[in-house]
Amino acid sequence: MTPSETTAPETTAPAHAPGSYPLISVRNLCKHYPLRSGWGFKTTMFKAVEDVSFNIMPNETLGLVGESGSGKSTIGRAVTMLNPPTSGVVAFEGVDLAEQNAHEMRRMRKRMQMVFQDPYSALNPRMTVGDYVAEPLVIHDLCASAAERRELVAGLFAKVGLEPRYMARFPHQFSGGQRQRICIARAIAVKPSFIVADEPIAALDVSIQAQVVNLLQDLQEELGLAYLFISHDLRMVRYLCHRVAVIWKGRIVELAPSELLYGNPLHPYTRRLLSAVPVPDPAIERARTRLPQVAGLPDDPDSHDLVEAEPGHYVARGAL
Repeated sequence: MTPSETTAPETTAPAHAPGSYPLISVRNLCKHYPLRSGWGFKTTMFKAVEDVSFNIMPNETLGLVGESGSGKSTIGRAVTMLNPPTSGVVAFEGVDLAEQNAHEMRRMRKRMQMVFQDPYSALNPRMTVGDYVAEPLVIHDLCASAAERRELVAGLFAKVGLEPRYMARFPHQFSGGQRQRICIARAIAVKPSFIVADEPIAALDVSIQAQVVNLLQDLQEELGLAYLFISHDLRMVRYLCHRVAVIWKGRIVELAPSELLYGNPLHPYTRRLLSAVPVPDPAIERARTRLPQVAGLPDDPDSHDLVEAEPGHYVARGAL
């Protein structure tokens, strides 16, 4: 099939998605940071994220993968407006978030939540975990009484696999996996429809990682959630995500359904990432060849445009 040009790839919802409209639509997102150097404090701009576009459908999980420093977490924070983008459009259910005032954005935040990489840093050590989970219910005035709030929090603890009797404990009394479950309970407390999971399993033991990923899947089916799942773990991304976007040096260089991307990676950087995934077989692992470092894309701006190499499979033009 001859690649066809596109500036903002249209996406197809997974078969179970309840609707054909994007829940999240990101167009030409850029995030730049000023850098000062020299005696004259000359200011230059560091382009952390440049011209990123994607859709996330209702009840879909989009995986975002790439090496450290590639811009994954920056995109996650920009999408939720925790760190607003320098330019571009982030639309939630068709509403441009950059055009919302503080009051309107506060209402929108009930629908968009975030789970961070380090659960201990996210928790307030001076609050009991019950109060921590209940805090968004207080902020958004979602309960008529303290008794109703305690009942809701107890239900949230049970939903994420924790005993409600733990509500009076403090963060230091929990393991890493339990802390991440508490953070997930807080994220779903306000009944969001979209969650950014920023490497939520990176700080956990391998056995606990699978439990947390299974919990995220169960919550997605039960609550109809959509995820932007940011991770280094390509095996977990393949297991959890419907589609995968590969980001390299602040740009998406390949975007495709999960099985299509893993079965037929087109960009050299994607192939290099996949070649680095360990295989639990010593004989196969010894025989494998690691791909070399990938050179940069051509300087021509058009080389960064995503083109459709096959139905639903987009790749940077410079890689074709």
